[in-house]
Amino acid sequence: MQALKQLIQLIQPADRGFEARAWERLRSQIRPRGSLGQLEVMAARLAGIGRTLSPDLSRKLIFTMAGDHGIALEGVSAYPQEVTAQMVYSFVRGWASINVLAEHVGAQVRVVDCGVAADLPPEWPIIHQKIGKGTRSISRGPAMTREEAVQGLLMGADLVRGAYRREGFGLIGTGDMGIGNTTPSTAIVAAFSGRPVAELTGRGTGVDDATLGRKIRLIEQALEVNRPNPEDALDVLCKMGGYEIAGLAGALLGAASVKVPLVCDGFIATAGALVACRLVPAAADYLFVSHRSVEVGHQAMIELLAARPVLDLDMRLGEGTGAALAMNIRDAWAKVLMDIKTFAEAGVTDTGK
Repeated sequence: MQALKQLIQLIQPADRGFEARAWERLRSQIRPRGSLGQLEVMAARLAGIGRTLSPDLSRKLIFTMAGDHGIALEGVSAYPQEVTAQMVYSFVRGWASINVLAEHVGAQVRVVDCGVAADLPPEWPIIHQKIGKGTRSISRGPAMTREEAVQGLLMGADLVRGAYRREGFGLIGTGDMGIGNTTPSTAIVAAFSGRPVAELTGRGTGVDDATLGRKIRLIEQALEVNRPNPEDALDVLCKMGGYEIAGLAGALLGAASVKVPLVCDGFIATAGALVACRLVPAAADYLFVSHRSVEVGHQAMIELLAARPVLDLDMRLGEGTGAALAMNIRDAWAKVLMDIKTFAEAGVTDTGK
């Protein structure tokens, strides 16, 4: 716990002074004021995050966190649990959606075994950080111990901090892989929001009506059995979450601690971000939600975070795919701030409008 406390102490809000300087420049550029809308808002946020008017987002890295869940064995997914390990193999071979989209935007992908239920070969070029072989079923008790949750948080933070300090990655993305992980993610948002589970539960991998009903009942049972404390983010994480969700939460804490922006993917990655922001509210300054997921509980997460997703493309895949696509837009934010000339620089008459 001491290491987590030390990490939390490093996280400070974004610099509002640099945000103000960015807005001053944006309002002086050779175009009607406010004409680039949210591009301006995000550009100003980048300035506050990095404490600079010249943010460098050229080196991009996406962490795809993988883990299994005991609840998956109770029939909440259209796919069997062994698909998690099989998909990790597809990431290794470069066959999956995240590989293709990350290459498109010039981002590296690093897959992290946080808690896959299978023994993955040590020679696979992934980050082997297995906390356990899948969590315990949340319908019967806590998914993991408080110590395991802290271990996951610190692991995710250390990965991001190392990527920035040792390799200069200035833009981090997060994604997930884990059969059944929409169930603990729904449990997390239900715990924090207090809203009825049925209003928050989606079909995940495309389950039928019977499976959806079972999923809702199991989440309700999990909340009744565990009684997570919404005022204690770590309690919610260890009782309702997963090893990869802990890693995803830790990644945002790590990014915030070194003043680097992080763009999270959809439902599961946002569940991790929500945990991080409840643990350290200032971490929200460093978070960008990549897209609005079709998964119904994601809208509730967005509202709790008071966030505005970058994209809305009816996506629900995970892996980090939304984060990759949003990175292209993020490049535009930096260029808007740095490259558009001001009226004074261009020698253009400013009408003041």
